[in-house]
Amino acid sequence: MNDFQNALDFTSGIARQNNFGGVWDSFAIRGFAGDENLPSGYLVNGFSAGRGFSGQRDTSNVESIEVLKGPGSALYGRSEPGGTINIITKKPQFEEEGYIQASIGSFNLFRLEGDYTNAITEDLAYRLNGAYEDSESFRDTVESKKLSLTPSISYNISAETNLAYEIEILKQQTPFDRGIFVLNGDFDTVPKERFFGEPNDGPMEIEAVGHQLTLRQKMNENWVVLAGINYRDSSFKGFSTDVELSAGRQLLYVDAETVSRQRRFRDYDSTDLSVRVEIRGSTHHILFGGDAYDYKLSQILERWRVGWASGDTTYSVNRINPVYGQAQPETARLWDQKETQRSSGVYIQDKIDITDEFKVLPGIRFDDFEKVFTNLTNGNFDKQSQTATSPRIGLVYEASELYTMYVSYSEGFRPNTGIDFRGDSFEPEESSSYEIGFKFNNTDSSLNGTVAIYSAEKSNVLSADPVNRAFSAALGEAESEGLEVDLNAYINDSIKLTLAYAYTDAVTSNDIVNFDWGVEIPAGSRLINIPKHKFSLVAMYETLLAGKETNTGASITYVGNRLGETIDQNYVLPSYTRVNIFAAVDLTGRLVLNANIDNLLDEEYFGSSYSALWTQPGTPINARINIKYKF
Repeated sequence: MNDFQNALDFTSGIARQNNFGGVWDSFAIRGFAGDENLPSGYLVNGFSAGRGFSGQRDTSNVESIEVLKGPGSALYGRSEPGGTINIITKKPQFEEEGYIQASIGSFNLFRLEGDYTNAITEDLAYRLNGAYEDSESFRDTVESKKLSLTPSISYNISAETNLAYEIEILKQQTPFDRGIFVLNGDFDTVPKERFFGEPNDGPMEIEAVGHQLTLRQKMNENWVVLAGINYRDSSFKGFSTDVELSAGRQLLYVDAETVSRQRRFRDYDSTDLSVRVEIRGSTHHILFGGDAYDYKLSQILERWRVGWASGDTTYSVNRINPVYGQAQPETARLWDQKETQRSSGVYIQDKIDITDEFKVLPGIRFDDFEKVFTNLTNGNFDKQSQTATSPRIGLVYEASELYTMYVSYSEGFRPNTGIDFRGDSFEPEESSSYEIGFKFNNTDSSLNGTVAIYSAEKSNVLSADPVNRAFSAALGEAESEGLEVDLNAYINDSIKLTLAYAYTDAVTSNDIVNFDWGVEIPAGSRLINIPKHKFSLVAMYETLLAGKETNTGASITYVGNRLGETIDQNYVLPSYTRVNIFAAVDLTGRLVLNANIDNLLDEEYFGSSYSALWTQPGTPINARINIKYKF
């Protein structure tokens, strides 16, 4: 699987969110997504990687993906109350290994991926992996290119000390694609492949460079020190043409044929510097540490749009037969703003054995946060500072080696980025959550899993402002309650099943009357793009075929209906079921052939939505074949 977002589809409690025209990854965990106008936050080796503009994450250097759900994630101060995601990258090895893989697929997909690691000396090893991808799309005129490289080194200074350095380089070119529009609830208003942007805008140019330097020091048999520094520089630049969302400017609502469009130019840059030190002790499993970051965000946005109720058809297209290549209007500066966030925190956690069966896990985190926002367009300046204390407590009952029950509670704190339409900064989010769960395993480990129920609430929730587009707006308070079931079953030595189910009830918890929107949103309104029910089942079968090791399988994913627009509780994306199949054959021990068919039944579906006029259709049936040569 080459796509980070696709990999998350098989995890309970994670739902796709607005992907900002297909240029970044966006997801919600247990109903909470953060700010819809920014990428979702995630970690790479424990460091923040989602605050800037790093495009869609490639998986060529991913060793594993950790999903830390619920109250435990609050200790690290970088997450929603629903949880956080940590990507573990591939590390240098002291024995030679690697592969090169070529892939072709539907929509003229071509991808070349490689990975190689070896020792330089007995104490120094290196690794180089990356991928280049060039692909069209089922969407008219939409094609993209992506280059991802990740060289790294690992140096064993001594038997107790390791120093590692890793660099990530990303260059991505992709058109800004807001999807299709839906009129009067008719999801067949236009064909799913129709593009209503402007090909002559060219692609969005995304570039990111990240550096990580980490030190691991084993002090003695009981104590280990982990320290590191992370720096990421990212940019996002280009023109886009979008369907106009303002009802008073949109001629579709007049004749149902003429699509009014607006044009934008974006020049976004960010730098993110963070450091952390962590000390782990085997006695009581104690953990304490500290972290700090300096995050700078610069955003220039220009825009052209038709006048209110003017009937102006300039730059519009026909919904049946859009004509591209029109004269492109000049954009004017809408905003030029800079934001700096600085934060530092310390935390401590301990696992105390009350008895052989009962364990207590107390923890606490202290944060000191400062934000400075400057609007260079009008000279406005805003400064905000805050301290926060986030406690955590957990209780574990180990009934036996096979059964464990737990209860956990925590409070959390997360800064909000940006300002609203009036130029006011947002207060940080504050949250609380609890979880009750049961983990089990049978005697031969052929069946294991987790069942959990949870409840979380938070204040100062941001959502996309449906009237003042490109701004966020405060929804106030929200809450999410749910049930999650994760099971792994080994039927025999050849067959494995993985099941994930989530029930998520995520709603606003206070009445909201927003004067910019002119719309009342009552308490209990659903949160956007969150299905109440989500289910996935993956089956894998290993066998010998003509004497060759063969792995075949299939996956079924069901996603329930979802709210498609914050201010219109009647706009609901329909549920869907998607079936994928895959097979891999080891031809020679070094040469492996893989084949995938995604959306086998050609299900028509919609992955996410920002509004009824910006709705992302899902990819129809598509196939991919790759051949891998292993060193």
